[in-house]
Amino acid sequence: LWDSLRGVTPFLSVTAELTIVDIGTGAGFPGLPIAIVQPAWHVTLLDSTRKKIQFIHTVIEALRLTNVAPLVDRVETLGHQPNQRETYDLALIRAVAPAPVCAEYSLPLLKPGGTAILYRGQWSTTETQELEAVVNLLGGSIATIDAFKTPLSNSDRTCIYLKKVAPTPEEFPRPVGVPTQKPL
Repeated sequence: LWDSLRGVTPFLSVTAELTIVDIGTGAGFPGLPIAIVQPAWHVTLLDSTRKKIQFIHTVIEALRLTNVAPLVDRVETLGHQPNQRETYDLALIRAVAPAPVCAEYSLPLLKPGGTAILYRGQWSTTETQELEAVVNLLGGSIATIDAFKTPLSNSDRTCIYLKKVAPTPEEFPRPVGVPTQKPL
């Protein structure tokens, strides 16, 4: 829970309605805690597994959340839908794939000026250099890298903030399965 909110800390003072997509949400993390803390934000919880989204529907009903929209789909497909592409202020992605793949999944969904937050464990300067070229190709830039330790377990965590600075070329994201099989 703590690290779910840690990623959006720079945005918590924003009072405007933000649109957020949590890519590969699983059981709803980090999206559900964020929706609870920021009821003015609209959070889309995206996962390709129907069973996970059915669970999230149950949680949403139990908590009476009105600012959450669960969605069963593939991010590679969603990224080409006109009503989804370049529409989000924030894209959150945690434990889904290697960082270059996460960038390919998230940046097409962001509005110009939007931010993708990649939740990672340990992070190295080599990984930053590899990610930088991919992010530039996708219309983004690495804005900030925030390394921290979790309070209870003292585990290493890193949030990589990618800023959308230009439109993402239309060919991205590539078809289902291609980003993970042939990372940029």
